[in-house]
Amino acid sequence: MKRITLISLLILCAAQVSSAQDWAKATLEKSPRHREWLTVKHDNRSVETFVVYPESKGKTPVVLIIHEIFGMTDWVQDLADQVAAAGYIAVAPDLLSGMGPSGGRSSDFAEGKAMEAVSHLNPDQVTTDLSAAADYALRLPASNGKLFVGGFCWGGSQTFRFATNRSDIAAAFVFYGGPPERDAMARIKAPVFGFYAGNDARINATLPDAIAQMKAAGKSYDPVTYDGAGHGFMRAGEAPDASDANKKARADAWVRWKSLLGK
Repeated sequence: MKRITLISLLILCAAQVSSAQDWAKATLEKSPRHREWLTVKHDNRSVETFVVYPESKGKTPVVLIIHEIFGMTDWVQDLADQVAAAGYIAVAPDLLSGMGPSGGRSSDFAEGKAMEAVSHLNPDQVTTDLSAAADYALRLPASNGKLFVGGFCWGGSQTFRFATNRSDIAAAFVFYGGPPERDAMARIKAPVFGFYAGNDARINATLPDAIAQMKAAGKSYDPVTYDGAGHGFMRAGEAPDASDANKKARADAWVRWKSLLGK
Protein backbone atom coordinates (compact mmCIF):
# COMPACT_ATOMS: atom_id res chain seq x y z
CA MET A 1 0.00 0.00 0.00
CA LYS A 2 1.14 3.53 -0.68
CA ARG A 3 1.38 5.13 2.73
CA ILE A 4 1.14 8.81 3.59
CA THR A 5 4.15 10.07 5.50
CA LEU A 6 3.52 12.34 8.47
CA ILE A 7 5.42 15.16 6.78
CA SER A 8 3.21 14.86 3.70
CA LEU A 9 0.11 15.06 5.87
CA LEU A 10 1.43 18.14 7.64
CA ILE A 11 2.13 19.83 4.31
CA LEU A 12 -1.32 18.96 2.99
CA CYS A 13 -3.07 20.38 6.02
CA ALA A 14 -0.87 23.42 6.48
CA ALA A 15 -1.33 24.46 2.87
CA GLN A 16 -5.08 24.80 3.42
CA VAL A 17 -5.51 26.18 6.94
CA SER A 18 -5.84 29.81 7.94
CA SER A 19 -4.33 30.91 11.23
CA ALA A 20 -7.41 33.02 11.97
CA GLN A 21 -10.89 31.53 12.17
CA ASP A 22 -12.76 34.53 13.47
CA TRP A 23 -15.60 33.78 11.09
CA ALA A 24 -16.15 30.39 12.74
CA LYS A 25 -15.98 31.88 16.22
CA ALA A 26 -18.48 34.59 15.29
CA THR A 27 -20.91 32.01 13.92
CA LEU A 28 -20.62 29.85 17.03
CA GLU A 29 -21.29 32.78 19.35
CA LYS A 30 -24.66 33.30 17.66
CA SER A 31 -25.77 29.72 18.28
CA PRO A 32 -28.84 29.22 20.47
CA ARG A 33 -27.77 25.70 21.47
CA HIS A 34 -26.36 24.77 24.86
CA ARG A 35 -22.64 24.15 24.69
CA GLU A 36 -20.07 23.53 27.38
CA TRP A 37 -16.54 22.46 28.14
CA LEU A 38 -16.20 19.58 30.56
CA THR A 39 -13.41 17.36 31.82
CA VAL A 40 -13.45 13.63 31.03
CA LYS A 41 -11.13 11.72 33.34
CA HIS A 42 -9.66 8.29 32.73
CA ASP A 43 -6.59 6.59 34.16
CA ASN A 44 -4.14 9.47 34.74
CA ARG A 45 -5.61 11.70 32.02
CA SER A 46 -8.01 14.64 32.07
CA VAL A 47 -9.40 15.36 28.61
CA GLU A 48 -11.05 18.73 28.07
CA THR A 49 -14.08 18.02 25.90
CA PHE A 50 -16.45 20.32 24.03
CA VAL A 51 -20.09 19.20 24.04
CA VAL A 52 -23.04 20.73 22.17
CA TYR A 53 -26.61 19.57 22.67
CA PRO A 54 -29.34 19.61 20.03
CA GLU A 55 -32.68 21.24 20.72
CA SER A 56 -34.66 18.02 20.89
CA LYS A 57 -37.62 16.61 22.82
CA GLY A 58 -36.20 13.11 22.87
CA LYS A 59 -32.94 11.31 23.30
CA THR A 60 -30.52 11.52 20.39
CA PRO A 61 -27.39 9.74 19.06
CA VAL A 62 -23.87 10.88 19.84
CA VAL A 63 -21.41 12.03 17.19
CA LEU A 64 -17.80 11.88 18.35
CA ILE A 65 -15.80 14.49 16.41
CA ILE A 66 -12.03 14.14 15.94
CA HIS A 67 -10.26 17.41 15.25
CA GLU A 68 -7.72 18.22 12.57
CA ILE A 69 -3.98 18.23 13.14
CA PHE A 70 -4.35 21.86 14.23
CA GLY A 71 -6.03 20.81 17.47
CA MET A 72 -9.29 22.12 18.88
CA THR A 73 -9.81 25.20 16.74
CA ASP A 74 -12.75 27.58 16.51
CA TRP A 75 -13.83 25.81 13.34
CA VAL A 76 -14.02 22.42 15.06
CA GLN A 77 -16.20 23.93 17.76
CA ASP A 78 -18.43 25.55 15.14
CA LEU A 79 -18.62 22.24 13.27
CA ALA A 80 -19.73 20.53 16.49
CA ASP A 81 -22.49 23.11 16.81
CA GLN A 82 -23.62 22.39 13.26
CA VAL A 83 -23.77 18.68 14.05
CA ALA A 84 -25.90 19.49 17.10
CA ALA A 85 -28.13 21.67 14.94
CA ALA A 86 -28.71 18.59 12.77
CA GLY A 87 -30.06 16.75 15.81
CA TYR A 88 -27.13 15.01 17.49
CA ILE A 89 -25.13 15.35 20.69
CA ALA A 90 -21.75 16.53 19.40
CA VAL A 91 -18.73 15.57 21.49
CA ALA A 92 -15.30 16.89 20.51
CA PRO A 93 -12.39 16.02 22.83
CA ASP A 94 -9.30 18.19 22.75
CA LEU A 95 -6.64 15.52 22.29
CA LEU A 96 -3.92 17.98 23.28
CA SER A 97 -5.37 18.25 26.78
CA GLY A 98 -2.54 18.34 29.29
CA MET A 99 0.04 18.50 26.52
CA GLY A 100 0.23 22.27 26.17
CA PRO A 101 2.38 24.82 27.99
CA SER A 102 1.91 24.50 31.77
CA GLY A 103 -0.30 21.47 31.19
CA GLY A 104 -2.76 23.35 28.98
CA ARG A 105 -4.62 22.34 25.84
CA SER A 106 -4.82 23.41 22.18
CA SER A 107 -5.63 27.05 22.89
CA ASP A 108 -2.50 27.39 25.04
CA PHE A 109 -0.04 26.60 22.26
CA ALA A 110 1.76 29.35 20.39
CA GLU A 111 0.59 29.80 16.81
CA GLY A 112 1.66 26.90 14.63
CA LYS A 113 2.87 24.73 17.51
CA ALA A 114 -0.30 22.70 18.03
CA MET A 115 0.20 20.96 14.69
CA GLU A 116 3.60 19.67 15.74
CA ALA A 117 2.25 18.50 19.09
CA VAL A 118 -0.66 16.62 17.52
CA SER A 119 1.72 14.90 15.11
CA HIS A 120 3.63 13.46 18.09
CA LEU A 121 0.64 12.19 20.07
CA ASN A 122 0.84 8.57 21.18
CA PRO A 123 -1.69 6.57 19.11
CA ASP A 124 -2.75 4.46 22.09
CA GLN A 125 -3.35 7.60 24.16
CA VAL A 126 -5.48 8.99 21.34
CA THR A 127 -7.57 5.82 21.31
CA THR A 128 -8.11 5.80 25.07
CA ASP A 129 -8.95 9.52 25.09
CA LEU A 130 -11.51 9.01 22.34
CA SER A 131 -13.03 5.98 24.04
CA ALA A 132 -13.30 7.82 27.34
CA ALA A 133 -15.07 10.76 25.66
CA ALA A 134 -17.41 8.38 23.82
CA ASP A 135 -18.21 6.45 27.00
CA TYR A 136 -18.97 9.69 28.84
CA ALA A 137 -21.27 10.89 26.08
CA LEU A 138 -23.14 7.61 25.83
CA ARG A 139 -23.93 7.82 29.56
CA LEU A 140 -25.50 11.26 29.22
CA PRO A 141 -29.23 11.19 30.05
CA ALA A 142 -29.97 12.83 26.68
CA SER A 143 -28.14 10.09 24.72
CA ASN A 144 -30.03 7.23 23.11
CA GLY A 145 -26.93 5.02 23.19
CA LYS A 146 -26.05 5.17 19.50
CA LEU A 147 -22.51 6.27 18.61
CA PHE A 148 -21.11 7.73 15.38
CA VAL A 149 -17.60 9.03 14.77
CA GLY A 150 -16.29 11.52 12.23
CA GLY A 151 -12.96 13.25 11.80
CA PHE A 152 -11.07 15.56 9.50
CA CYS A 153 -7.53 15.53 8.04
CA TRP A 154 -5.43 13.91 10.81
CA GLY A 155 -8.73 13.30 12.55
CA GLY A 156 -9.99 11.49 9.46
CA SER A 157 -7.13 9.03 9.72
CA GLN A 158 -7.81 8.67 13.44
CA THR A 159 -11.48 8.01 12.68
CA PHE A 160 -10.56 5.11 10.39
CA ARG A 161 -8.16 3.83 13.05
CA PHE A 162 -10.72 4.24 15.86
CA ALA A 163 -13.12 2.04 13.92
CA THR A 164 -10.55 -0.75 14.22
CA ASN A 165 -10.53 -0.36 18.02
CA ARG A 166 -14.18 0.26 18.94
CA SER A 167 -16.86 -2.30 18.17
CA ASP A 168 -20.01 -0.33 19.06
CA ILE A 169 -19.71 2.40 16.43
CA ALA A 170 -22.80 2.68 14.23
CA ALA A 171 -20.82 4.28 11.38
CA ALA A 172 -17.48 6.02 10.80
CA PHE A 173 -17.11 9.10 8.59
CA VAL A 174 -13.59 9.69 7.27
CA PHE A 175 -12.98 13.14 5.82
CA TYR A 176 -9.80 13.16 3.70
CA GLY A 177 -7.85 10.87 6.02
CA GLY A 178 -5.70 7.85 5.29
CA PRO A 179 -6.58 4.22 6.05
CA PRO A 180 -5.31 2.09 8.92
CA GLU A 181 -2.93 -0.83 8.48
CA ARG A 182 -4.38 -3.65 6.41
CA ASP A 183 -4.28 -6.21 9.22
CA ALA A 184 -6.25 -3.89 11.50
CA MET A 185 -9.13 -3.63 9.03
CA ALA A 186 -10.33 -7.10 10.05
CA ARG A 187 -11.42 -5.64 13.40
CA ILE A 188 -13.75 -3.04 11.87
CA LYS A 189 -17.44 -3.66 12.66
CA ALA A 190 -19.02 -0.44 11.41
CA PRO A 191 -19.58 0.77 7.85
CA VAL A 192 -16.98 3.36 6.85
CA PHE A 193 -17.90 6.29 4.62
CA GLY A 194 -15.18 8.37 2.98
CA PHE A 195 -15.23 12.00 1.86
CA TYR A 196 -12.28 12.95 -0.34
CA ALA A 197 -11.09 15.95 -2.36
CA GLY A 198 -10.45 15.67 -6.09
CA ASN A 199 -7.30 17.81 -5.84
CA ASP A 200 -5.66 15.73 -3.11
CA ALA A 201 -3.40 13.28 -4.91
CA ARG A 202 -1.39 12.22 -1.86
CA ILE A 203 -4.45 11.07 0.07
CA ASN A 204 -6.23 9.73 -2.99
CA ALA A 205 -3.25 7.56 -3.86
CA THR A 206 -4.20 5.39 -0.88
CA LEU A 207 -7.79 4.83 -2.03
CA PRO A 208 -7.37 1.95 -4.54
CA ASP A 209 -5.55 -0.22 -2.00
CA ALA A 210 -7.89 0.78 0.81
CA ILE A 211 -10.93 -0.15 -1.29
CA ALA A 212 -9.41 -3.48 -2.29
CA GLN A 213 -8.26 -4.35 1.22
CA MET A 214 -11.55 -3.41 2.87
CA LYS A 215 -13.37 -5.53 0.29
CA ALA A 216 -11.02 -8.47 0.89
CA ALA A 217 -11.68 -8.14 4.63
CA GLY A 218 -15.42 -8.20 3.99
CA LYS A 219 -15.91 -4.67 5.32
CA SER A 220 -18.23 -1.90 4.15
CA TYR A 221 -16.35 1.08 2.73
CA ASP A 222 -18.00 3.74 0.57
CA PRO A 223 -15.66 6.57 -0.51
CA VAL A 224 -16.85 9.58 -2.50
CA THR A 225 -14.52 12.10 -4.16
CA TYR A 226 -15.56 15.70 -4.79
CA ASP A 227 -14.12 17.01 -8.05
CA GLY A 228 -12.12 20.23 -7.89
CA ALA A 229 -12.07 20.41 -4.10
CA GLY A 230 -8.88 20.70 -2.08
CA HIS A 231 -7.80 18.93 1.08
CA GLY A 232 -9.66 20.38 4.05
CA PHE A 233 -12.70 21.43 2.04
CA MET A 234 -15.12 21.02 4.94
CA ARG A 235 -13.37 23.92 6.66
CA ALA A 236 -12.09 25.78 3.61
CA GLY A 237 -15.53 25.62 2.00
CA GLU A 238 -16.97 27.74 4.83
CA ALA A 239 -14.24 30.38 4.92
CA PRO A 240 -14.96 33.88 3.57
CA ASP A 241 -12.43 33.32 0.76
CA ALA A 242 -13.72 29.84 -0.17
CA SER A 243 -13.36 28.73 -3.77
CA ASP A 244 -16.48 27.67 -5.65
CA ALA A 245 -15.24 24.07 -5.78
CA ASN A 246 -14.66 23.93 -2.04
CA LYS A 247 -18.03 25.54 -1.33
CA LYS A 248 -19.80 22.98 -3.49
CA ALA A 249 -17.87 20.04 -2.04
CA ARG A 250 -18.60 21.19 1.48
CA ALA A 251 -22.31 21.62 0.73
CA ASP A 252 -22.61 18.26 -1.02
CA ALA A 253 -20.62 16.43 1.66
CA TRP A 254 -22.74 17.97 4.41
CA VAL A 255 -25.94 16.80 2.72
CA ARG A 256 -24.49 13.30 2.33
CA TRP A 257 -23.25 13.19 5.93
CA LYS A 258 -26.61 14.22 7.37
CA SER A 259 -28.38 11.69 5.18
CA LEU A 260 -26.10 8.88 6.34
CA LEU A 261 -26.44 9.89 9.98
CA GLY A 262 -30.21 9.73 9.63
CA LYS A 263 -30.33 6.18 8.28
